[in-house]
Amino acid sequence: MNLTEYDISRPYHAVVARTERITPENTDEVIHITLNIDSATFNYLEGQSIGVLVPGPHSFGNTHHMRLYSIASSRQGEGQNMSELSICVRRCFYIDEVSGERHPGVASNYLCERKAGDEILIVGPYGRQFLAPRDPSCNMLMIGVGTGIAPFRAFLKHIYNERKDWQGKVRLFYGANSGMDSLYQNDKNDDLTLYYDEETFEAFQALSPRPHLDDPIDMASAVKAHAEEVWAMIQNEKTYVYVAGLARLEEQMDEVLSEIAGSEEVWEATKQELITQRRWSTLFYA
Repeated sequence: MNLTEYDISRPYHAVVARTERITPENTDEVIHITLNIDSATFNYLEGQSIGVLVPGPHSFGNTHHMRLYSIASSRQGEGQNMSELSICVRRCFYIDEVSGERHPGVASNYLCERKAGDEILIVGPYGRQFLAPRDPSCNMLMIGVGTGIAPFRAFLKHIYNERKDWQGKVRLFYGANSGMDSLYQNDKNDDLTLYYDEETFEAFQALSPRPHLDDPIDMASAVKAHAEEVWAMIQNEKTYVYVAGLARLEEQMDEVLSEIAGSEEVWEATKQELITQRRWSTLFYA
């Protein structure tokens, strides 16, 4: 859906409670931002997103610029505080194709410069397709890169901190340029290792072979290293698959899963079955 199709007519006023850089200084800047939304009418589920409205003026006369961000907290709120939720923001820049000039990303730079006490406008929540299964005996196969880890953080907090009855397998494949860029799994913030002792949970990391040369994250090798289990899970009717991150991840996953399946035709048929049964969910961003 185009962002212009979202209803932004009734925004909520949120106050920045805390900001925390969760990557080391010599890597890309990624900020974990906790917002206080003291409104009884604002409720959300894991896997949903909020829209952040950046005040203008902007190009084409727009009064606000809107960008979607996945919620990184469970439905019980950040730290079990239902008045708070968190988002994960990477400070972005883009190159003008005509002039070659480098420009800051509007929303990401706006958010990364907010301080505790600042007020921002948000809308939403949006999204009903990227939700964790209700049945605790179901399996979850999660594949994400970069800030695509945010909804998976919310999933894990919900099923292990709040449900506490999860029986199905939970497998997380997470990609980053380097170990230091592994959000919520580095020296700055090690949040996800809290779940490594859970009997049903395993996490696997995929890195760029040459991050200094901007080589792409080798997610394919990480998935292929566990091909037998991945394919067995996909064929299990109680497995739900989630893929989140940059849009190019979809093509990469189609390629590696076609190889694991034995052919592109077999994978396409399997994927269509997953989609029909609502067991295949994606969340991509540019």
